[in-house]
Amino acid sequence: MSKLRYRLLNKGLVLVSVMAFSLLSACATTPPDDIGNACEIFRDKKGWYKATRRVEKKWGMPIAVQLAIIRQESSFKHNVRPDRKKFLFVFPGRRPSSAFGYAQALETTWETYKADTGRRGADRDQFKDAVDFIGWYGNLSRKRAGIAPSDAYRQYLAYHEGQGGYLRGTWKSKPQLKRIARTVADNAARYDRQLDRCEREFRRGIPFIPFI
Repeated sequence: MSKLRYRLLNKGLVLVSVMAFSLLSACATTPPDDIGNACEIFRDKKGWYKATRRVEKKWGMPIAVQLAIIRQESSFKHNVRPDRKKFLFVFPGRRPSSAFGYAQALETTWETYKADTGRRGADRDQFKDAVDFIGWYGNLSRKRAGIAPSDAYRQYLAYHEGQGGYLRGTWKSKPQLKRIARTVADNAARYDRQLDRCEREFRRGIPFIPFI
């Protein structure tokens, strides 16, 4: 084989590899087709049930509550950030917060989570890390504010306001936040009913492997 043909073949292989990797990456990070159905979410995203099940066992937060919070925060999109504010009504300005990823975790809170759990390599745009963060935060709400992990309504209020804000009752004067929290609770209840019908198919042959 001539050197020219060899180089062209190598370039072709590299191009095919890059395109295949890009396609797989895109497929791996797109939201589920039906975010309103827990069964279809886990059928669409094969590794997500295992991740949420680990969190349920580790932190005590039901799978349905995890899904409902992520649905509200990011609609299962991995790279969401808050919209930029407008400068002089035209130019894009600063973002209102550092929230990012599936769980819309703030950068400072995420750093606290990583230090507290020892999961230094956790990323906000990785589903398994995001649900573990939600479980960890829900466990703090249980310890600091006495909120049961299964109480999706109050868990979301504390998730939004912080445990201190929840205890001070900052949410009481925010009717829109209370409506959103009720939507989270309704979605959690719906996801729970759906999982009652299909969870058995996902549990088969899945051992509990703790996060490291």
